[in-house]
Amino acid sequence: MPIVAQSTETTDWVSRFADEVIEESERRAPGKPVVVASGLSPSGPIHLGNLREVMTPHLVVDEIRRRGHRVRHLISWDDYDRYRKVPAGVAGVDESWAEHIGKPLTSVPAPKGSPHSNWAEHFKAAMIESLAELGVEFDGISQTAQYTSGVYREQILHAMRHRGDIDAILDQYRTKKAPAKKQQKPLDEAELEAAEGSGAAAEDDGSSGSAGYFPYKPYCGNCEKDLTTVTSYDDDSTELTYACTACGFSETVRLSEFNRGKLVWKVDWPMRWAYEGVVFEPSGVDHSSPGSSFQVGGQIVGIFGGKQPIGPMYAFVGISGMAKMSSSKGGVPTPADALQIMEPQLLRWLYARRRPNQSFKVAFDQEIQRLYDEWDRLDAKVADGSALPADVAAHSRAVRTAAGELPRTPRPLPYRTLASVADITAGHEDQALRILSELDPEQPLASLDEVRPRYDKAEAWINTHVPAEQRTIVRDEPDAELLKSLDDQGRESLRLLLDGLADHWSLDGLTHLVYGVPKVQAGFPADATPKDLPPEIKTAQRSFFALLYHLLVGRDTGPRLPTLLLAVGQERVRALLGE
Repeated sequence: MPIVAQSTETTDWVSRFADEVIEESERRAPGKPVVVASGLSPSGPIHLGNLREVMTPHLVVDEIRRRGHRVRHLISWDDYDRYRKVPAGVAGVDESWAEHIGKPLTSVPAPKGSPHSNWAEHFKAAMIESLAELGVEFDGISQTAQYTSGVYREQILHAMRHRGDIDAILDQYRTKKAPAKKQQKPLDEAELEAAEGSGAAAEDDGSSGSAGYFPYKPYCGNCEKDLTTVTSYDDDSTELTYACTACGFSETVRLSEFNRGKLVWKVDWPMRWAYEGVVFEPSGVDHSSPGSSFQVGGQIVGIFGGKQPIGPMYAFVGISGMAKMSSSKGGVPTPADALQIMEPQLLRWLYARRRPNQSFKVAFDQEIQRLYDEWDRLDAKVADGSALPADVAAHSRAVRTAAGELPRTPRPLPYRTLASVADITAGHEDQALRILSELDPEQPLASLDEVRPRYDKAEAWINTHVPAEQRTIVRDEPDAELLKSLDDQGRESLRLLLDGLADHWSLDGLTHLVYGVPKVQAGFPADATPKDLPPEIKTAQRSFFALLYHLLVGRDTGPRLPTLLLAVGQERVRALLGE
C-alpha cells in the first residue's frame, strides 16, 4: 500500500487526534501497530448515525497511515448480541419473527428473499459494500466466531473469578441516577432514535440472584435464547448450572469447555479493549453518559489488565428529507441509501468537516443540491489555492485515502443541472446527452460517461426522493388561452426571448438572455448589474420567469430556466411560446 509520509494538515480535528493516538500507542505498546476500533451491531439496517462509529476512527487511521505508521482499524461485528425486537418495515419480516427474540443475531433467519445465511450476515453485507465504496479499509471481527470458537475462554474464566470486583464497580452506579444533563435544544424523536445505537447500552449488567452475581450469560441449549439465569458456579471445576426461563430447560456445563454464551455488554466491551489493545475508539451518546458502558468500562478494563481507549463522544447525525433513523426500524437511511444519490467524496466530506462532537445532517431533500454547490466551490478553491487550511484538510480526506484517490466523475457538472436534465428527460439518455452537450458549445460533452457517476446519482435522487407532483412534465401543446390573454408587455417579453434564442443557445448564453429580457424592457442594458438597477427589476424578472414556467411546464416554478430551455429544445420552445 502506498504511504504518504506526512500529515495532510495540522489544523483539523483528525490530525490532532492522530497526534494523540500515535503518542499514546507508543506509550502503551512501543513498536507495535496502532490499534483503533469500531463496533457495529447488525441488528437491523446499519444507519448513517452508526456510520459515524466507523468514519471517525477511519479518518484518524487514514491520517496515521499517511504518516507512515502501521495501524489496524478493527470493526467488531456484534453479531453474537441478542435479537432484541422485530424491526418495523424490514422487507419480508412480520411479527412471527418475535419468536426469535433472545437468540444470537447469527441464529435468526435472514429476512425473506435474502441470499444470506442469517439475520446478521444480511445486514453486515450491505454495510461492507458501502464501506468499500467509501474507501474504508478494516479488519472485521465476528463476535459469534470469537465466542463460539473459544477465543475468549480465558477472559471469561477470569471475569467469573473476579465477579465480585466487577459487581462492586457496577454497584456504584445501580442505585445512582445520572445527573440531569442540560440540553442546549430539545431532542426530537428522530434524534433520540438515532442515539439508540445497537441497543447494547440498555442491556442488563449481569444476573444477581441468590447464587450471587455472574457477568456471563449462556444461550439456552434447547431454545437458543439468552433468557437464562446462572444458578451456581464453581471456580475450581468451572462447573456452571443455568436455567432457562423461556422454555424451562436446565443443564450443568463445564465453562472451561463451553462456548455457547457471552459476557454481558458492560464487561464484554472492556474485555475486548484489553484483549485487542485498543488505543482509540469513539462512542455514541448512548454509551457515554455518566454511569453508562464507556465510563464503567474504564474501571472494569483494569480487571483484564488493560487501559481504556481514548474515546471521544460523537454527536447525532440527522437526516433532512427522509424518515427517522433507528437501527431497529425499517426504511431508515443507510450509507447505501446515501450513496445511491451522492458520490462517496461528498459523504466522506460531511463526516470529515465536522468535529465528532458536532451534529450535522445528511440531505435527502432539495438541500442536497446546495451541499453539492458548496462542495464544488470548495473543490475550485482547493484547485486555485484559496481554500483555508482546515478546509483543504477536509477536502483531502474526502477525495483520497492513504491508498490513493477515490474514483471520481471526470467532468463534474453541477448536481442541480444534472438533476434537472434527468428530471426533464425521464430516462432518455440520448436526450440527456443532447442537452448536456449544448451546455458548453466550446467543449461539448461526447458521452454521458464523462459525467458519471454524478449523473447517475442525480438521476437516482430525482427518481426516489422528488415527489411526483414536483417532477417536470413539459407541455405537449401551447397554452393558447394564456398566450391570448397576454398584454403588450407580456408579448414583447416573449418576442425578445425568441429573437435571442439562436444566438444565446448555451447555458451561459441563455442565463444572460432570460435575466436580460426584463432589463431591456425597462430601458436598461441586458448586462446591467443588480447594483445599477432599481428593485422593481427583480419583481419583473420573477413575473417573467413565472410566465415562462406556465407556458413550458404549466407550473409557477421548475428547474433553472436556462437548463429547462436547453432540455425542451429550440423548436419546441418556439412552438410553446406561440411563435
